[in-house]
Amino acid sequence: MGIAKEVTVASSNGSNGHRKLVVVQLSGGNDALNTVVPYADGHYYDNRPTVSIPQDNVIQIDDNIGLRPGMEAFKRLWDEGKLAIIQGIGYPNPNRSHFRSMDIWHTALPDDIGNEGWLGRAIRDMDPKSENVLTGVNFGRGLPRALGVRGVPVASVGNLETYGLFPDIKDEFLRKFALETFSKMYGGERGNDAVLDFLGQTGEDALKGADILRTGPEKYSSTIEYASNPIANDLKSAAQVMFADLGTRIFYTSHGGYDTHSGELATHEKLWGEVAPAIGDFIDDMDEHNQGDDTAMLVFTEFGRRIKDNGSGTDHGSGGMAFVIGNKVKGGLYGEYPSLKDEDQLEGDLHANNDFRITYTSLLEDWLGLEAAPIVNGQFESFDLFKN
Repeated sequence: MGIAKEVTVASSNGSNGHRKLVVVQLSGGNDALNTVVPYADGHYYDNRPTVSIPQDNVIQIDDNIGLRPGMEAFKRLWDEGKLAIIQGIGYPNPNRSHFRSMDIWHTALPDDIGNEGWLGRAIRDMDPKSENVLTGVNFGRGLPRALGVRGVPVASVGNLETYGLFPDIKDEFLRKFALETFSKMYGGERGNDAVLDFLGQTGEDALKGADILRTGPEKYSSTIEYASNPIANDLKSAAQVMFADLGTRIFYTSHGGYDTHSGELATHEKLWGEVAPAIGDFIDDMDEHNQGDDTAMLVFTEFGRRIKDNGSGTDHGSGGMAFVIGNKVKGGLYGEYPSLKDEDQLEGDLHANNDFRITYTSLLEDWLGLEAAPIVNGQFESFDLFKN
């Protein structure tokens, strides 16, 4: 699953400073089998008599596999050579807990409990002096562990249009006073220090980041019409921040609802009917603004689903799928589609055949120009994902 190798990178703090990475997390455990569908394999339909995609509905990409309905935007990206499908991705000894499995993906530590996120480490390498409070930005509520590293400021934006700390108070002195008053009210005698530390390296950093980010929508103009749903809004916000040229290099967002234990066919169709067009629009927006050659996207989930359906949905499994998308991506299939034969299953699940840290290594070294080993906690081979 991972092979040690000698690596050569441009520099420890990343010489590819113009390149950006956008990460889309599919939360809940996306069903790999109903996303990249092995429509030519009878074992798929034998194991899924009620929760399967009919052959006639599959968007075929070759004689064996295809994409589920709703992923027409991905088929277009595939035809344009911009879509890499990572088959059978996972890690040894899979864990079927949402929290533990996602924690493993976020920290790149399958066997230990980590307190630093892999992207947080990457941001620290890119900006070791924390000179830019916006090197990494999360779009959505909360801060994913992937971005969390002590001393590394990362903005987390719920709504870019209204983002900020007391945004209605225009005067900076008055806003700082309001922040201090708020922290004392809710933090006790030491509240001010605690709240300011939590918000970033200092309260001033948090205020500065909020002020800068709010300029993004003002500078944005595009012919791309994103849909009105949370994932489309988040990706549009990411585009607005990127085009404002604020020095942001890591963009992160999540799309939830993939824990499809019941009612999967309708739910999964709705989810992919939102996320695939949103990603297609985002990639088109990159091209319209001449950012396509400098932007790569990773789409991942914490685990796959069981091979057999449960009559209405599918339960937690392993051996999932991931996607890497971009103009400079060498489109194609990476890894092998796991066998569905009974004798090849892992306790009723797909066997992962490539460690997720191989994909991370490819993104870190070959795209961002960073030394991957300290970030992914080991040396791994990498896929040849990118064009020169």
